[in-house]
Amino acid sequence: MTGSVRQIRIRAVLALAAASAVLVTGVVAVAPAPALAQSAEADPNSPWSRFRFGYSAYQSGRKDEALQAYREAAEQGHAGARWKLATMLASGDGVKENDYEAFRLYQGLVNDGATPGTRDETFVAHSLMSLASYFRRGIPNSPIGADPLRARQLYLQAASQFGDASAQFELGRMYLQGEGGKADPVQAARWFNLAAHKGHVGAEAMLGKILFDSGRSVRGLAILTSALHKAEGTELHWIRALQEEAFALASEADRRTAIALAAQLPQN
Repeated sequence: MTGSVRQIRIRAVLALAAASAVLVTGVVAVAPAPALAQSAEADPNSPWSRFRFGYSAYQSGRKDEALQAYREAAEQGHAGARWKLATMLASGDGVKENDYEAFRLYQGLVNDGATPGTRDETFVAHSLMSLASYFRRGIPNSPIGADPLRARQLYLQAASQFGDASAQFELGRMYLQGEGGKADPVQAARWFNLAAHKGHVGAEAMLGKILFDSGRSVRGLAILTSALHKAEGTELHWIRALQEEAFALASEADRRTAIALAAQLPQN
């Protein structure tokens, strides 16, 4: 081996060693970051730690402790804690019911918004639904009166921006009944259809009723029958009433065809 070739190889080895050193140095430089994150998460006073403690206490039935922890995390801006605190206040769960305080917490979450793709989007979507419900009926002994138009707008935001099936269902009901604006069965059917495709059984039943009432008896009765087969709890009673009413009005031939068609519809 000539001296020049040996020198070239030595330079190559030295260069490779230098590159490896840079890579190792880079790993060492970024290594503390996860440790810092773990340290912050382990801090018992951090909003995330207080939220987790609140969740654990709530699951164990220690609602007083959960409420305090959620309040502390909420004061530090934790979206999940703010939503959970509002929900407990709205339902009187472990605390005296206070709809107006819950309303203000929900409103704060909606006003702050959420970064797209984060878990906070769920809390904002649910807060929009809660605000819409409050505006739909008003809050007694508070500055919040019934405002169906505002409720419809909030349901529309939750239905459009977040694709929330429950918001789509409620929006469909408001359009069908002319609540908060002019009645629009076409728009109602559109929103019911979107929610039904997400598995909302009530929306499926309402879509079936609209189709039946509009003259599409077989299709409407089939969808109503399919919804009845999937209905549970409180939904079962009113969906059965709708299906039985349509069934009684349909001809014998339409009943047989609808029942056969219902068996072919998706059952999940």
